[in-house]
Amino acid sequence: MDVPDAGPRRVLIVGTGALGVAFLPFWINWMGNAHPEDEIRVALTRSALRFVSADALAVLSGKAVFIDDWSEFSGVDVPHVELARWADLVLVHPATLHFVSRLALGITDTPLLLALQSTGALVGVAPSLPPAAHKSPVVRGHLDVLRNRPGVVLAPTVPAVSASTGELEDGGSAPLNELYDLCLARSGGGRAKGTGP
Repeated sequence: MDVPDAGPRRVLIVGTGALGVAFLPFWINWMGNAHPEDEIRVALTRSALRFVSADALAVLSGKAVFIDDWSEFSGVDVPHVELARWADLVLVHPATLHFVSRLALGITDTPLLLALQSTGALVGVAPSLPPAAHKSPVVRGHLDVLRNRPGVVLAPTVPAVSASTGELEDGGSAPLNELYDLCLARSGGGRAKGTGP
């Protein structure tokens, strides 16, 4: 589960239903500028579509956006196999508590989760947690499972102003450039080029 050290990488960027997914167009643009050698694909959960446009992401990435819903595919399609084999690196940014929990538990009820449970690619996860969620022993348990799982890089959360409380809370997702750097460092690929906001 290594990311290629040099040359083009096939990077699957997954957006889930956290409000921070609204910034994904910025990050796709950043990836294109900072890592033009990488081939980028974008996947969105159904809940992410509330906050970001698949059409905008398709234009920015130059590829159709993968929607994580079995009903989007015909009975003969096997999208999870193709995604699992295609990616060298997967970046889940942001990752909702719901997504983190399902990934930690090994749930495979969508094409994307099935792909992530069976890929040989390194999977980077940047959790986006609601206020005080990190105090829950269940949440801490799910995070520990991912932190200790081979082939997974779990980024630490960062302080962020909560959209619901207006207060500074620990639970924001690490910037995508930091998640990318953590994954490259894990694989021995060095620091990623460029900087984020």
